[in-house]
Amino acid sequence: MALPGWLDAATEAVEQKTSGSAKSFWPNGARLAISIALQFEAGGQPISGAGGLIPEPIKKGYPDLATNSYFDYGVQEGLPRLLDLFDKYGVKATSFMVGKAVDNNPELAREIVRRGHEPAAHGKEWAWQYQLSKDDEREWIRSVKQSIEKATGVTPLGYDCYWMRGSVHTLSLLQELGFIYHNNDLSRDEPYIQQLNGKPFVTMPYTIHMNDIGSYDFPGFSPADYEQQLKDEFDQLYEEAATRRRMMLISFHDRISGHASRVRVIERFLKYVAQHDGIWYATKGEIAKHALATPDITPLVKRDVAEKSGLAGNTNL
Repeated sequence: MALPGWLDAATEAVEQKTSGSAKSFWPNGARLAISIALQFEAGGQPISGAGGLIPEPIKKGYPDLATNSYFDYGVQEGLPRLLDLFDKYGVKATSFMVGKAVDNNPELAREIVRRGHEPAAHGKEWAWQYQLSKDDEREWIRSVKQSIEKATGVTPLGYDCYWMRGSVHTLSLLQELGFIYHNNDLSRDEPYIQQLNGKPFVTMPYTIHMNDIGSYDFPGFSPADYEQQLKDEFDQLYEEAATRRRMMLISFHDRISGHASRVRVIERFLKYVAQHDGIWYATKGEIAKHALATPDITPLVKRDVAEKSGLAGNTNL
């Protein structure tokens, strides 16, 4: 498979060891890493029953034409607009892609990678996988991996479950299939490592409170509120980053943040960030590789099996 620019950069990053100074938590002395997830879900949703803006559910099995057009906005307008904005400010993101969405819009998946962003996996379809048997879940993960490889020529390294809910087997299956990190964790503002079957595997925490799908769904919550929330989150983490490893996590969805007014909010935030030194806009693959290369400062988390701890990890099932 071809190596895109973000992966070459990640390879360089893992070769850089830290010296232990206050500004050595990230490559090249960066103070704060900003990790943006760009969710590519349009076209991966079920034709009937997908969640959308219309509160009243449609008759089971009947094509929800309006809701499907809401998703289609992400392909037709949202992602192209966000990609142009990221180009303007030199931002690199990780695009979590639903396999069915990639199959329906392979040219857009290719364009995302061509612009220098990391492709990562987001399930075969926009649906639950934790209810599957272990063997069926393995094929579910393998399917989206193959869809991304076929469309982009790049093998994904990271994985994000539908609404973050994987099974107790998910992490071991990801490791078995060649992934190095997952995104289904809300517990920290930095990456950490777990030993799975005796091998290191990275958790790249996700976010709900800095996630457009969570923020914009609050009654009365406005784009201006989200802008202030972004700035406050940044200010606090930037302050803390003087003495410890910090990472700001943001998630944008194709059909949500890709609207014109909301892109203006993101642009004002990017301008605000540009006033500060030591910012590293990193893909999650780059950060995961750097975490593996710096075990002296990356937390190693030990916990009981998932069926006992209630948290993702190893399993006896």
